[in-house]
Amino acid sequence: MQSFIVEHYLNKKIDVYCGGPDRFYGVVEACADGVLTLKDSDMYTHIAIDKIIAIWSTDKLK
Repeated sequence: MQSFIVEHYLNKKIDVYCGGPDRFYGVVEACADGVLTLKDSDMYTHIAIDKIIAIWSTDKLK
């Protein structure tokens, strides 16, 4: 999953669903060592990749 995220979503705005009420969003800043790092409004969120259920891009289509 880590290589998929880096290849398809690096520097893109995404939503991440981890089950229940756990939903995160932001721009993918990094993905390494089993951790996804999102940035939103100068704040960082670090998510364990093995907890991710779904990811979708929120970048607008042109």
